[in-house]
Amino acid sequence: MLIIGLDYHPEFQQIAFVDDETGEFGERQLLHQNGEAEKFFCELKQRGVKVRIGMEATGHSRWFERLIAALDFELWIGDPAQIKAKRVRKQKTDREDARLLLSLVLENRFPRVWLPSPENRDLRQLLWHRHRLVQMRTRIMNQLQAVAMNEGVRHKKGLWSNAGRAQLESFSLAPWAAQRRQDLLELIDQLNPRIEELTTAVKKEAEKMPEVLRLMTHPGVGELTALAFVLIIGTPQRFQCGKQIASYLGLIPCEDSSAGHC
Repeated sequence: MLIIGLDYHPEFQQIAFVDDETGEFGERQLLHQNGEAEKFFCELKQRGVKVRIGMEATGHSRWFERLIAALDFELWIGDPAQIKAKRVRKQKTDREDARLLLSLVLENRFPRVWLPSPENRDLRQLLWHRHRLVQMRTRIMNQLQAVAMNEGVRHKKGLWSNAGRAQLESFSLAPWAAQRRQDLLELIDQLNPRIEELTTAVKKEAEKMPEVLRLMTHPGVGELTALAFVLIIGTPQRFQCGKQIASYLGLIPCEDSSAGHC
């Protein structure tokens, strides 16, 4: 088997590898844009080489994870904080990082983390997309509230009623201010139906999961909260106790105190 320590960057990856049978060691830098990295791993597959890769968790690497899954290679994703703690040398380079990852895999000290399934990740995109659109709508609504307040009107939620909107549109504004108001209103009209569609999709996905439906029996827990909880937690067995889950979700406040002072 070929064991690889891989230091991933958006433009390239630095690898250090060793054949566990022959002991042959090597290092390479593989570029992404020209397809060099993809070609390297595909050639290993064609030669029938078994591969195990140790890589630190990072962003912008989904394409690579899909490639390794399609080639049926082992991909171990490591906790960045634990990997950093295992670095003993102050000098940090791409080559040193790749060597460290390789040694951790070889010595069975690699701090593997749980990976969500492709289906889980795709459903997270649904929640994230809706969340971002709601944030955009909120920012637009705040701007329109400011327009109304500058005209001496403060209706709060009432600004979004038919009467409130009619009053907002009736303000006599300077040309560019009026153009801005019109553009913001059009954006609101575009976002509202799209957000409703995504909300309906969230409800449908929630109905497919028994664990989500069970969470929704708790007072105050709706489809969004329950589905997000299940997707983020994933496999509960990866936690030893409920306190670890609460800590993972950021529900336990931290404390920094010394000598009676916080």
